[in-house]
Amino acid sequence: METKANYVLIGAFTILVAVFGLLFALWAAKYSADKSFQEYYVIFNEPVTGLTEGGSVQYNGISVGTIEELSLNPRDPRQVRARLKLEASAPVKVDTKAKLSQAGITGSPFIQLTGGSPNAPRLVSNDADTIPVITTEPSALQNIADTASKLVARLDKLMSEENIEHIDNTLTNLDNITAALGDATQKEDLRALVRNARLASEQLNATLESANGAVANIDRELPALLRKLDATLTRLDSAAGGADAILNENRAAIQSFANDGLAQLGPTLGELRALVRDLRRVTDRLDGSPARYLLGRDAPKEFEPE
Repeated sequence: METKANYVLIGAFTILVAVFGLLFALWAAKYSADKSFQEYYVIFNEPVTGLTEGGSVQYNGISVGTIEELSLNPRDPRQVRARLKLEASAPVKVDTKAKLSQAGITGSPFIQLTGGSPNAPRLVSNDADTIPVITTEPSALQNIADTASKLVARLDKLMSEENIEHIDNTLTNLDNITAALGDATQKEDLRALVRNARLASEQLNATLESANGAVANIDRELPALLRKLDATLTRLDSAAGGADAILNENRAAIQSFANDGLAQLGPTLGELRALVRDLRRVTDRLDGSPARYLLGRDAPKEFEPE
């Protein structure tokens, strides 16, 4: 009986060891798998129609992982949040971009990663518990949709009631012009208008030729005029420099004349005025009676025979 009890204990211990070893192997395998993959978030600002969990994630056309989860962003329901599980060796850099792509026209959508310059650092999170986020760029489908939406809006604006009315008026005017051109009188007026336009064009050509000749003459004469002007300005500059030098050399004399000579000039001018008055008085007397002024008595009367 005791022997059977030992066998039971040994069997139970063996089973427990086997189960423990199996659990350890599974944990080690999961740990190794977790170490060989890295999770990232991608937040799309556009609908992700056709994208499913388990879908492919490619880096420049090479599969590097799968889509683990798709959900709406709890902070903004207009955005779609995709959790990716990528190989740890995938070179996800800070400048790597994610966008929706599609294999052909009827293929399934997938996430395409592009970019990642060689010198850029790897994309990692500052917090160990936070999953890093890969920035997105608009997909080709989104660009086509946006362009189509803008095109439809422009066509709708172009085909407004006002523009349709303008087009109708234009067509009516064209119809009236065509009908008028069919009239013989209108044809003669049109011929006269064409002849006048031709004459005006010829006169305009002649005027342009004259203007071209005048401009050519100016172009020929302008360099010589500029040289003369340059020489004149050089002479004026030299003369100004000489005058400045003369003023600098005779500054003391000019200052002395301004202080002393001008003070003496006033009395001299007064004496000169008195001298001029005296000379004027003398000339007046000489003009009136030169003999009396010179001899100091009345001049002898001339004898007149009877």
